[in-house]
Parts: sequence; C-alpha cells; structure tokens
Amino acid sequence: MSNDMIFGIHAVKAVLATDPVRLIEVFVLKDRQDDRLMPLLTELKDLGITIQQAGRKALDDKAKGASHQGIIARVKPAKQLNEHDLDAILEGSENPLLLILDGVTDPHNLGACLRNADAAGAAAVIIPKDRAAQLTATASKVACGAAEVMPLVRVTNLARTMRALQDKGVWIVGTAGEATHDIYHSKLTGPLAIVMGAEGEGMRRLTRETCDDLIKIPMAGSVSSLNVSVATGICLFEAVRQRQI
Repeated sequence: MSNDMIFGIHAVKAVLATDPVRLIEVFVLKDRQDDRLMPLLTELKDLGITIQQAGRKALDDKAKGASHQGIIARVKPAKQLNEHDLDAILEGSENPLLLILDGVTDPHNLGACLRNADAAGAAAVIIPKDRAAQLTATASKVACGAAEVMPLVRVTNLARTMRALQDKGVWIVGTAGEATHDIYHSKLTGPLAIVMGAEGEGMRRLTRETCDDLIKIPMAGSVSSLNVSVATGICLFEAVRQRQI
C-alpha cells in the first residue's frame, strides 16, 4: 500500500489530532518562522516525527504546484470505509445527517463538500466507488482538515446503499432542478440523507428514482445552477436550521 502526501497546516493538524500514527515524516519550508506553524512543529517533534527542512521549489514539486502553506506530510493511507461501516456510523448518531455525492468527480469539489459536511455536523459522506473523485492531496487541502475527520464511505452500489438506509429509517432527499418544491418548503428533520448530483448532469436516473423526495434551491438570478459545493452547503445548513427550531 502506497503512502499519501497531505499538505497545509489544517490537514496536518487534523491528522495529528485524530490519527497521529499515520504520520511518517514532515517537510517544512526552510527558515520559516510562523506563529501558526511553530506550535505544530513542536507537537510533531514531541511525538518523534521526523521533520525535514526543504526549499520552496522542493515543496512546490511535492505539492505539484498547489498551495502548501510551507508544510507537507507523508502519511500512511487512512482506513477505507465501505457500506459495511454504515451501521456503526448510524448507531453512533442519534439523529444522523448524511451527504451523498453522485458523480462528483472534481477533487476540489469533493474537498469543499467534505468541509461543508464537517461544518454542518454530518455523520458521513457517501460516494460511489466508480464515477467519483478520489481523496487526493488537493481534495484534502481544500477540505481544510475535514478530510481527516469526516468519514468518507465508498460504496459498490449507490442505489442499493440508499435502499438499505431507507430500511433503517433514513429519509433520502435528492436535489434536482425539475423538483416541484424548494428546500425551504421541505421537511429536512429526522434521520436524513441529502443527495447531490454532478454539475450539469445531476443525479443518475436510478439514484433519482430511489430518492424519497426531490427538492431544489430557488434561483432568482440569470444563472440556472450553482457549483455543487456551494449548493451542498446551502442544503446542509438549511437542514441544520430546521433541526434547531
């Protein structure tokens, strides 16, 4: 099994806080003195993690040109979750909120959706094994640490997993432009999974047909749709709002 690279202060801090045994070694920008970075380096040293100083070009090359904030870590791969882990995830949440992504293939969007899900207190993000973005270093960086703490469940058959969730009492709401009512006039309380489709194509037919309800975000301007991560944030936090009433 190959090792992964993560970069950025948030991502490294998240691994350090939640699963430090994954950390193998850390590369830090040579001679950088930073109020946010120094306490992190102290914690890493206290754990005996090897820290290597590197020039900017070396870090840029490791991060493939992406913003790394002067720190990159080589880590052991995180445990891969699948449909068999969902029972434990549901049992660990009194009123679970789940996010299902169908056909989201851009790592930036995956990272942003993970960040939204974490901020909204979701129990897990579910994606299909095929036609889905990989959890790359880029996705991890965009997630700002959420990729290291938010359970990401890859399932073999998305529609079958959705039916299994329904059997356990989870109401599944899909987002679609053709929906007859919007998120502000929809019940988003109780055990809930919100399904977001790919930009442009939306949800696949079988995914759409398996949903209990279809909702949409009302659009008042000239554009017909939003970026999937923006739409995800709107839907998740409307659910959060309704649950707090």
